Amino acid sequence: MLKNILAITGKPGLYKLVSRGTNMLIVESLVDGKRMPTYSRDKIVSLAEVSMYTTGEDVSLSEVLNAAGKKYQFKPIEVDVKKADNDALRALFAEILPDFDRDRVYPSDIRKLIAWYNLLIGAGFTDFTLQEDEEPVAAGSAPKTEAKAEKQSKPKANVKTSKSAANSVKTGVGTKRG
Repeated sequence: MLKNILAITGKPGLYKLVSRGTNMLIVESLVDGKRMPTYSRDKIVSLAEVSMYTTGEDVSLSEVLNAAGKKYQFKPIEVDVKKADNDALRALFAEILPDFDRDRVYPSDIRKLIAWYNLLIGAGFTDFTLQEDEEPVAAGSAPKTEAKAEKQSKPKANVKTSKSAANSVKTGVGTKRG
């Protein structure tokens, strides 16, 4: 589930992967449901790739979200993350993940995690487990099943082009003289 949920640097909120194209992904906002393209120049991170620092081994975001869901019965966390002070955020996060690394996990990370959790719960997601066969989304790569379906659904056009028509396409200028 988390492999298709994306965070895009510079854009607020989370996005669900809808489709893939050449050098772009079509995503849908979890906030307002609007669709938009994202390109290879955008930094796109699948939530399946995110992990949190702990005093031992890093913990995947899916485990942190599941722990938060169990703690709050899969209901939104009622904390104003913009107004909460750093100590209160750390205390709240310590209830979810007691052994988080207090030196490397910043209050801004905790704010983002709480905002993401609330967005996911608001969008109806309650299962944050990663399946063994899930792989994170890579921009520009299409799954084999979708690629085959696209090839089969597109009708082939019989278009005959002359050499002059091909030149006009390349240059954007017509070949008519006179």
